[in-house]
Amino acid sequence: MTCCDLKCGLITGTVLGALIAVLGGILIPVGNMLIKNTVHKETVLENGTLAFETWTSVDIAIHRQFWLFDVQNADDVVSQGAKPVLVQKGPYTYKTRFIPKKNITFNDNYTVSFVLPAGAIFEPSMSVGTEEDIFTTLNLAVAGVYSLLGHKFANLLIQRSNSSLFQNRTVKELLWGYKDPMLGSMLGVFYPYNDTFDGPYTVFTGKDDINKVATIERWQGETSLSYWNDSYCNKINGTDGSSFHPFLDKKEPLFFFVSDICRSISAEYEGTVDLKGIDVYRYMLPPEALASPAENPDNQCFCTDPVITKNCTMAGLLDLTACRGQSPVYISLPHFLYGSKDLVQGVIGLNPNFDEHSIFMDVEPITGFTMRFAKRLQLNMLYGPSDSIVILNKIKDYTIFPILWVNETAGLDDETADLFKKELVGRMELLEGFQIGLIVVGLILFASCLIGLIVVFCRTRGLS
Repeated sequence: MTCCDLKCGLITGTVLGALIAVLGGILIPVGNMLIKNTVHKETVLENGTLAFETWTSVDIAIHRQFWLFDVQNADDVVSQGAKPVLVQKGPYTYKTRFIPKKNITFNDNYTVSFVLPAGAIFEPSMSVGTEEDIFTTLNLAVAGVYSLLGHKFANLLIQRSNSSLFQNRTVKELLWGYKDPMLGSMLGVFYPYNDTFDGPYTVFTGKDDINKVATIERWQGETSLSYWNDSYCNKINGTDGSSFHPFLDKKEPLFFFVSDICRSISAEYEGTVDLKGIDVYRYMLPPEALASPAENPDNQCFCTDPVITKNCTMAGLLDLTACRGQSPVYISLPHFLYGSKDLVQGVIGLNPNFDEHSIFMDVEPITGFTMRFAKRLQLNMLYGPSDSIVILNKIKDYTIFPILWVNETAGLDDETADLFKKELVGRMELLEGFQIGLIVVGLILFASCLIGLIVVFCRTRGLS
């Protein structure tokens, strides 16, 4: 090979290497655009997309785990006004959300409507006992008439039925219903539940604006709630929590509406965790969500009873009386996590724990799909002193009594995780590897040929 041929080859190699490296660099924004367009297409809620298949599927099991509180000193509470001593037992686990969405109807304004059927199947293998286990718990009927009726009339009903402040009920009765001897009607924490529906919901499909995908437009036919005396608290904000818009920003809180607590709420980015080989963003419910209005003025409109909440200074409690058919129910996090000391110290036996009692969601940031979540809530009722109700004569102060707490949870199974990694993560890694490979090969070829060219030039000048 002549010197001229060597120079020409090295020059060609240098140019070719530069072109290959530039091509790799050009492919980065092109590849990102391709990924973005593909994700946008697949996250729209319409027939044939990955999001729609996931949205309508019931393959991923959702469970509700119940921990019930058993009263150890019921007689002392009534006769001496003692604080209730509680021992929790659980979980008693039920499979829920195993029935597909019904009445799915696509509308002209890029929305889709549906209802969520409710059902629960007991899972003995995931429970500590049977549905026939008996607990001593607050008498739901007595707590109801205490809050809603005149105390003299309430005392008449209580004495006529020989009812007391506490009652013995099985797990099945307490959760799903029993005929109450005082009221003569069915009562239960979740009665009625089976064969009922949540909704209807109307959500945006994202076809016209992907940032609105899965965002709730209407619930039960209305664009806002009517339970709270303020437009801010009545706002239906965000999705139902099962998915969000793609390409999440860590700085952006996620808003979602929870029909169980009759309000919208937000979660904040906590960190990135690995879920079966997939990087997901963990979002947590911040303490401010249930803070007292004194600490978070946005919660002022959720304070409906200044007496019980001590002039709206009590944290960690949400009164659902207005939206639960006048049933005096109070929602909190389990064991009154983030709650005021008065709540925790009102009974004996609670131990708030962040890891066990907080709410979190693990969301895949590219697609916006929720891959794992734990929605933990505690249901409480109220009793207090009364001169007219005999069984309450010894009670010294108002008590927010924990009935039970529930952990509604679901997580990505191995098969779905492998499919997700293959269809999205794998393709992205392949494209990224190809881009980086082109850049590396091009730079190596460019540098090698450039160095060779310099050496040849130096030798040629030396010979001359």
